[in-house]
Amino acid sequence: MANEEDDPVVQEIDVYLAKSLAEKLYLFQYPVRPASMTYDDIPHLSAKIKPKQQKVELEMAIDTLNPNYCRSKGEQIALNVDGACTDESSTYSSKLMDKQTFCSSQSTSNTARYAAALYRQGELHLTPLHGILQLRPSFSYLDKADAKHREREAANDAGDSSQDEAEEDVKQITVRFSRPESEQARQRRVQSYEFLQKKHAEEPWVHLHYYGLRDSRSEHERQYLLCQGSSGVENTELVKSPSEYLMMLMPPSPEEEKDKPVAPSNVLSMAQLRTLPLADQIKILMKNVKVMPFANLMSLLGPSIDSVAVLRGIQKVAMLVQGNWVVKSDILYPKDSSSPHSGVPAEVLCRGRDFVMWKFTQSRWVVRKEVAAVTKLCTEDVKDFLEHMAVVRVNKGWEFILPSDGDFIKKHPDVVQRQHMLWTGIQAKLEKVYNLVKEGLPKKPDGQSGPAALLSGDQRVQAAKSKAQQNHALLERELQRRKEQMRASAVLPGVRIKEEPMSEGEDEEDQDAEEDEEPMDTSLGGGLHNRLANGLPSGRAAGGDSFNGHPLPGCASTPVARELRAFVEATFQRQFVLTLSELKRLFNLHLASLPPGHTLFSGISDRMLQDTVLAAGCKQILVPFPPQTAASPDEQKVFALWESGDMSDQHRQVLLEIFSKNYRVRRNMIQSRLTQECGEDLSKQEVDKVLKDCCVSYGGMWYLKGTVQS
Repeated sequence: MANEEDDPVVQEIDVYLAKSLAEKLYLFQYPVRPASMTYDDIPHLSAKIKPKQQKVELEMAIDTLNPNYCRSKGEQIALNVDGACTDESSTYSSKLMDKQTFCSSQSTSNTARYAAALYRQGELHLTPLHGILQLRPSFSYLDKADAKHREREAANDAGDSSQDEAEEDVKQITVRFSRPESEQARQRRVQSYEFLQKKHAEEPWVHLHYYGLRDSRSEHERQYLLCQGSSGVENTELVKSPSEYLMMLMPPSPEEEKDKPVAPSNVLSMAQLRTLPLADQIKILMKNVKVMPFANLMSLLGPSIDSVAVLRGIQKVAMLVQGNWVVKSDILYPKDSSSPHSGVPAEVLCRGRDFVMWKFTQSRWVVRKEVAAVTKLCTEDVKDFLEHMAVVRVNKGWEFILPSDGDFIKKHPDVVQRQHMLWTGIQAKLEKVYNLVKEGLPKKPDGQSGPAALLSGDQRVQAAKSKAQQNHALLERELQRRKEQMRASAVLPGVRIKEEPMSEGEDEEDQDAEEDEEPMDTSLGGGLHNRLANGLPSGRAAGGDSFNGHPLPGCASTPVARELRAFVEATFQRQFVLTLSELKRLFNLHLASLPPGHTLFSGISDRMLQDTVLAAGCKQILVPFPPQTAASPDEQKVFALWESGDMSDQHRQVLLEIFSKNYRVRRNMIQSRLTQECGEDLSKQEVDKVLKDCCVSYGGMWYLKGTVQS
């Protein structure tokens, strides 16, 4: 007791278990370097991995201008490895050993006892490690130099002997046929070291992109190290009830387990269900019921369960559709499983079922033939998807099985907003995989006309109503512009903004852009179309040109303009170059971190965001993308910070001018252009800095950030 009094508890820290990266997180152990130098300061030229072997190779640049670097030795090594002539296949294209390769090896096979910890705002978030890899320098270039030396010696010997040797006589040879390999011999051959080495060598390398510590992608991935929804919510993964804790300390004996009656594998009584942890209860209920309102789930779990903890748990296993919770596809189709009807792998099934769920976030009706045409799945698989969440109506299609839960939407707007952002990300993936246009149908090749879509009577009526609303909005547009200055300080939370084009030549098609372009909707009730999104009616939008009642971004006196301007300036001070697509993604992440009711939730259009970027001292770089590029229009709009006030402004401007005429550029061209424009005293560190700020390297070429299409 005396020792405990001398060592009091000074602080209690809540511990959370984050599982988002549990199967993907690796720890890389680098060789020791000076404390003043971090690996983020060293340019990573390339990285590649063999996933099955968990083998990684990294290529890092060597500082050849360092006084400790022996230039003559570096030139000699490059000469031994590549010879006198250099080409694209050479290891050292600069005739100098200017890079070093690191290969990985597993430091331990049991990583269950290791985790990565992130301490933030008085909370400790732990993520289990999937592997620990030690990176050591690779000296394969020495083997290559030895091979070159042996080849030269063999060529010299062959040249000398060929002058003296006469033509050899024709010799008789004997052909033998090998016997059929027995099963035991095959097993011995498969288990041999030579066979395993050959199999490992045959696994192809997968090239990776390296993102630095301050890159936006790194910042985005670091968010997954935090337990989702941990603030203010009890962590049910680590906190147990007294009965659960007692059961862990004193588990039942095997004899007691045998005495219990055995129920069928697919049957679980409510009494047995309530003995499980809360997360398992929610998962089992959703897996069996498929679709359920939140009120019904609370009634099944019991009155003593905290609704906040249930909300946290339900978001891990289900998605919100029209105010109701639908079980996630990866819960029904786990990894390595397949369809019982067609044998299609689980990944394809999950993608097809996500498409059906997304369609129901847009409308209460779905046509089976349309789903089959987009997903290319068999009729039985599509029917299984629809039977999980809908009922068939004669001559109409499939209707969502439950009515929209407006009460849940009103009570939990923060959950609705978070789910809307998740659906936005899922929609972007579906558009890339299925080549979708805005109405959710496949794109048709130029010059081809597909069959007309089958529409029911109700769908025709709804389409006519939607068209009439659009025409009405266009007629009120001019009137809305005139009234805007008079009510500049008013806030209209129900108005949604249509995206307008930024480039020249698009003003003449303003009306078409109004109908075709989608806004970057940040409101709680905004949907992807003029339909129901997670149960929220978005068709009430008036569609004017005002920015939700706020003045144009040039008027910095409004709170919305100031907040947006501050976000844009801070983002470009860190990133320097961003596509519109990446900027919108960062803005959505910024919105997710803001408290409910923040002024930025009133609605920001793409046009307003782009105007703010240009007003903040940035310029749009017209990168000449190749004709066959798969980049979306938002990915082809590239913005860059023109002046930041540091010494690299001139270098960055020269680099941006290069990329305004070239889609991809070699480093030597950039080096020569920078030397020509900025003088001969330009150091390698200055070139590396401007490349790191604005570009990424892939396949030996340099691209502006966000423009490379791997």
